[in-house]
Amino acid sequence: MFEAQSIGMGNDPASVRQRVEMLERVLERSFRIPGINYPVGLDAIAGLIPIVGDLVTAAMGAYIVWEARNLGMPKWKIWHMGANVAFDTAVGAVPLVGDAFDLLFRSNTKNLKIIRKHLDKHHPETRIIEQ
Repeated sequence: MFEAQSIGMGNDPASVRQRVEMLERVLERSFRIPGINYPVGLDAIAGLIPIVGDLVTAAMGAYIVWEARNLGMPKWKIWHMGANVAFDTAVGAVPLVGDAFDLLFRSNTKNLKIIRKHLDKHHPETRIIEQ
């Protein structure tokens, strides 16, 4: 059958990194706006659906924080990441203003940077050379 680590389903740091990076890409930069070539993701698109869209993307952002917690990251970093998601959700829920805000404030990208920094320091074997 399949090995869990080969498809990123394990609990090892490399699998966690793979899942978190994939989810951040889906939430923040999975599409490009034609004409201006600006990346957007599910967070900005789902935010157009009142309440439900913001709750769904908040849950997905909270999953990233949960994965960070499972990595054993310090509590202050977990709180910082949770605050990023909470702020994004609160402001993103405001009609019109929140939709524009979702295009600019990328809480999941900020949280991915925090996780990458932790993994690069504590689990350097998980680093991926980006092209």
